[in-house]
Amino acid sequence: MTINCKGQLIDLSTPKVMGILNVTPDSFYDGGIYKNESELLRQVETMLNEGATFIDVGGYSSRPGADEVSLDEELKRVVPIVELIIKHFPDTIISVDTFRSEVAKKSIVAGAAIVNDISAGHLDENMLTTIGQLSVPYIMMHLKGTPQTMNQHTGYDDLVKDILFYFSERIAAAHKVQIKDIIIDPGFGFSKTLEQNYQLLNNLNLLDIANKPVSAGVSRKSMIYKTLNISAKSALNGTTALNMIALQHGASILRVHDVKEAMECITLHNQLKA
Repeated sequence: MTINCKGQLIDLSTPKVMGILNVTPDSFYDGGIYKNESELLRQVETMLNEGATFIDVGGYSSRPGADEVSLDEELKRVVPIVELIIKHFPDTIISVDTFRSEVAKKSIVAGAAIVNDISAGHLDENMLTTIGQLSVPYIMMHLKGTPQTMNQHTGYDDLVKDILFYFSERIAAAHKVQIKDIIIDPGFGFSKTLEQNYQLLNNLNLLDIANKPVSAGVSRKSMIYKTLNISAKSALNGTTALNMIALQHGASILRVHDVKEAMECITLHNQLKA
């Protein structure tokens, strides 16, 4: 199970870590914490040293009820950061977290290697064709509605079956435009109630039917901190617990704020399987 990132083949049969780098002022956990370039580069270096295979750069906060961000603003936030990281750490495999084809295109030109789209192409009709033309791996997430309205779209006939149907349709559309490397992300916290998030995690292995690597992003999310009645800042222990469950249920990528702890999870999980 390999994906081709700018000529580098990454084998996802052993789970990998994707470190989150939010360059938004209002992200739910780490919004606005990087005051300057050197702080941001220090964080990238830390995540790479701790074992991250991918760095996921996002300039549009998709937390529930987040403010709308204009295309120009998102480009201004993301593209210079991609260029900055590539300049200082040229071998970094950067994923760009965007649902806009224009941001995807300019970020790939600037040096990014993967596009991570919360809407699986639904929020920009040009996204799938753009990815096909760019020939880059594509992470497609399950989302109903938009980041602004997703909390109103939590009705399902059968949660896992509905998500699988969504992915089968999206994967077929992606194959039609020659997208070769596809990763699916079930979208924890997106268009799902707290209970549904746990139902999904418990049945994550059923997504194997799609025959694609699965990316799991539970890091410090409300499904953890609301259950434990704590804050996102205190949710690392809960994140680690759920990351291990995700690995045991077949996740190939852990998308996290805390790389070291996620790598420890993977090491222990590999030992369990050995």
